[in-house]
Amino acid sequence: MHATRRRLISVAAISVTLLAGSATASVAVTGGNDPARTLPAAAAPAAPAAAPVENLIVGYKSTASEASSNTAAADDAAAKGKKAGKKAKFDRRLGTGAALVNLGGAVAPSEAADVMAQFRADPDVAYVEPDSRAYAMSTPDDTEYAKQWDLFEPTAGMNVPAAWDKTTGSGVTVAVIDTGYVAHSDVAPNIVAGYDFISSSTAARDGNGRDNNPADQGDWSAAGECGTGSKASDSSWHGTHVAGTIAAAANNAKGVAGIAYNAKIQPVRVLGKCGGATSDIVDAITWASGGSVAGVPANATPAKVINMSLGGSGACTASYQNAINAAVARGTTVVVAAGNSNADAAGFSPASCNNVINVAATNRTGDRSFYSNFGSIIDVAAPGGETRRATDTPGTVTTPENGILSSLNAGTTTPGAEIYKPYQGTSMAAPHVAGLAALLVAAKPSLTPAQVEAAIKANARPLAGTCTGGCGSGLADAAATVNAVTSTPTTPKFENTADVAIGDNTTVESPITVSGVTGNAPATLQVGVNIVHTYIGDLKVDLVAPDGTVYTLHNRAGGGTANINQTYTVNASSEAANGTWKLRVNDNAGGDTGRIDSWSLGF
Repeated sequence: MHATRRRLISVAAISVTLLAGSATASVAVTGGNDPARTLPAAAAPAAPAAAPVENLIVGYKSTASEASSNTAAADDAAAKGKKAGKKAKFDRRLGTGAALVNLGGAVAPSEAADVMAQFRADPDVAYVEPDSRAYAMSTPDDTEYAKQWDLFEPTAGMNVPAAWDKTTGSGVTVAVIDTGYVAHSDVAPNIVAGYDFISSSTAARDGNGRDNNPADQGDWSAAGECGTGSKASDSSWHGTHVAGTIAAAANNAKGVAGIAYNAKIQPVRVLGKCGGATSDIVDAITWASGGSVAGVPANATPAKVINMSLGGSGACTASYQNAINAAVARGTTVVVAAGNSNADAAGFSPASCNNVINVAATNRTGDRSFYSNFGSIIDVAAPGGETRRATDTPGTVTTPENGILSSLNAGTTTPGAEIYKPYQGTSMAAPHVAGLAALLVAAKPSLTPAQVEAAIKANARPLAGTCTGGCGSGLADAAATVNAVTSTPTTPKFENTADVAIGDNTTVESPITVSGVTGNAPATLQVGVNIVHTYIGDLKVDLVAPDGTVYTLHNRAGGGTANINQTYTVNASSEAANGTWKLRVNDNAGGDTGRIDSWSLGF
């Protein structure tokens, strides 16, 4: 919806609006900097943080025997690794004369630091450093990229470039359920077949009802139509702007770069003159996610992500919720705009539906955009921009450089020349998160919609500014989220090595207190038990969860020559992980004794 005037687009008994704000002066398709503005330079992508370390580079002083003797260097590496409690092996001599020391595989930076400390303490060592990795330090050559503050600025950008070394969205289709798509050369390389779900030929402006052509014919309306009052409304080309934010082609020396610039866009047309009907939208959700819709051919390329930058007033309806639930069950992540009414998003639909990622908008200073909806129902925030201030007269455009620049069209009613133009709105914020979802699914296809949402929220960062009313978990951070889902998870392990004597006919316990583990224990909780006893057939061994639930590990089996030294797998998924767990050992006979030597929990 244009910020120059607020309009509710009503069809049948519903109101559906484009959740975008007004455009500003056009940027020519040929690109180039606007001489009237001073804009920040693009930031180069950063290398991944805290990468595992496989090798160290050790430089010895020229007087040290290790500087010239590989045997001496090998002995020194092994000795220092042993002191640090790690493996360290001389690998080869570098051209500089330094020794390459292998750590026996990728280890955490903290473990590598232990070995490095041993080398640094040696006066014969001139230097030691991790054998780190280098990454291409390039930025897209798209002519308008420098104006895309929403991608890279540290204050309120979404930290996108630093994610591109790991994923660019390849192999993922994102359905943009919107006004359709008007031809644009910066988006065209990533377009796949979509569908026009507008049933009304009048609303569609194409002379027919549903068909396989999702081309945007414009959503222009004359004065007095659609409840717009005395002013006519120009076509918004809204779906094309949204599509560009998600997946405009990059490194093509043209225009803007999409967040998931190698993902595919599936235009699904539901909004035309006077908005769109719920019945059309829910069918679009169903079809886009791979479901069947009567009279519509099957979707050959079902979307793994759906973006809906649309909405109306009122709580989520059963129609919306059922369609969304089914889409999510098929494995499709659904992203929606929170709405532009500066009100609680709980009063708007589909923003208030369950099983969606509800996105609020932030501005270039990191505050909630003045128009953005808010509330406890918001999941996360993303850049939506502000091309004017809340105190400005409606219809004015005061800060075009602070909007979200993307692909558009110059036609006022029907399609004209392709251009680029900044908009503001939660319509612009939602596709930032849809693009991030595409990056995540491309990087790790096994992710479920719930895992995608959880990862985005868990790795968001606090807003640089403020958000009165609530903006969910904060500002979505692309690099942090991608790094989190692509990093090899470390299994938290807790251990008690204190000996506990097991006397005849006694019951003893050894505790382990677990903290810092999120959620419940896993269904494959690893319980390592080392018990020394002269007759383990006397013993009953139980794991006791923090709530007192007992899991029997060993029950009076075995004889007098087999100590217990094994790892048990326990389905403890119903138990909270954090708390005090106990290993309980009951000796049921006389004449044999022993001890709990150690035990552990692996999460």
